[in-house]
Amino acid sequence: MMILVAGLCAVALAWWAFRRQSSSRVPSAQATLRAATPMSKPAASPASVEGQVGPAPEVLPAPPELAAFQWLKVQDLDAPRRDALLEAIKGIPRPPHSLQKLLSPEFVARASSSELSDLVMGEPLIAAKVLSTVNAPFYGLHKPVTGIGQAVTFLGMSTVRNICVQYMLAEAFKPRLATSQKAFDGIWRASAIASELCVRLSKALNLPEQGSLSTQVVLGFVGHLSAASLMPPQALNDWLSLGRLDRAQREQEVMELSAGEVGGLLMNAWGLPEALVSGVRAIDRVLVTPMTANDSMENSRNAVSYLCARLGERLAQGQLKSLEGYNPFDDVCADTFYLNQHLRNPLLRALPAALASVDVQEAMQQMLSGGSVKKG
Repeated sequence: MMILVAGLCAVALAWWAFRRQSSSRVPSAQATLRAATPMSKPAASPASVEGQVGPAPEVLPAPPELAAFQWLKVQDLDAPRRDALLEAIKGIPRPPHSLQKLLSPEFVARASSSELSDLVMGEPLIAAKVLSTVNAPFYGLHKPVTGIGQAVTFLGMSTVRNICVQYMLAEAFKPRLATSQKAFDGIWRASAIASELCVRLSKALNLPEQGSLSTQVVLGFVGHLSAASLMPPQALNDWLSLGRLDRAQREQEVMELSAGEVGGLLMNAWGLPEALVSGVRAIDRVLVTPMTANDSMENSRNAVSYLCARLGERLAQGQLKSLEGYNPFDDVCADTFYLNQHLRNPLLRALPAALASVDVQEAMQQMLSGGSVKKG
């Protein structure tokens, strides 16, 4: 009997030793789950980066209306709907051929004021409109200018080129109804404010390819001009006053695609460089594009462009009276949910200070009031 009991005890001890050894080698299910699921790093606080203010908010889920929205691209449409949209944009005339040269990468990178003047003077009607705009109170020059080269001296190459682009685009967009005219006027004004804001911010932030960036902001409004041309009058009544998300939803309901995607189709049909068109498309897509762990300078450029476009619209419509006291990190809504993620990139650490600078504040106030201001 004692032998039997001793044997049973030995078996029990061996089993206990085996279980203990196994448990030391095999982690618990909870430990395995923790090891397999990397902990997400907290977002860097803007306070830890020079030039930003306030702590970074916790990462939150997207607003329900944004999370539920599906941004459509042309490849998402079936053939009949795609063909119908392409047929509709054929009715929008091409702008002057000189627009292609004006927007070519080589011209944007290296053209002198005299080369820009020669190009624009080849389109006498556009040249007259450009000089009329440059001399208007909107730009606040202290004395009249009589040539494009002189305008460049006072306003800068990027500003004058963007004015030229706006008037060349105007040749393609002719409103048919009074309701359309009101929408067109609002879009033109917004594009002028947005492009000038981009000129100033890109310089303050030392972004690469500043001239092409502000021009892309102007071209970003091509889609909205297209929408004003293609959508029925009843759909235009409060369209421009809506936020970017609500507008995109309405545009997809009426045109199959949002304005930014329609603008890309139209610019492709005009034969503009694909790299330029892709850059313009990316601006509106900031609305639905989350920031990634390896967010690039290109994404930061797109975010600044989107911010400028949105602020240009709000200033043009009187939804904002000025940029005094404006902080993008306090501007929280579905339209800016992903934008604010991109703007927290350390590459844009100086953005709040740039928005609050005297140069930007005076320039925006000038464009809204028509008073005089020193041009930089």
